[in-house]
Amino acid sequence: QVHLVESGGGLVHAGGSLRLSCVASRNFFSFNVFGWYRQVTGKQRELVAICTRDGNTNYVDSVKGRFTISRDNAKNTMYLQMTTLKPEDTAVYYCNADLISSDATRYVYWGQGTQVTVSS
Repeated sequence: QVHLVESGGGLVHAGGSLRLSCVASRNFFSFNVFGWYRQVTGKQRELVAICTRDGNTNYVDSVKGRFTISRDNAKNTMYLQMTTLKPEDTAVYYCNADLISSDATRYVYWGQGTQVTVSS
């Protein structure tokens, strides 16, 4: 079983910055894909940023140029640096990791979520 624990959420004014962290119980290099999602109450969970084991990244258009996903393998930690925050970025942010085992079984792991609120 893999555990993911997010932190770093909070309340910030529009234009401000936050850095979310996600600590995993195993090295992020072991995952095939990992990333950040967000969800607003009453809406579907949305992919925000994703990174492959090889380091390829992709972002939803609304955060391109403002958010950066990264990882520190030595600390088993993934980050989401968020800058120039907007009120529409307000959501619960979830850490996600996908692992495909040697028998081709796919495992999907989620953190508990951290609230980000951006005031106008």
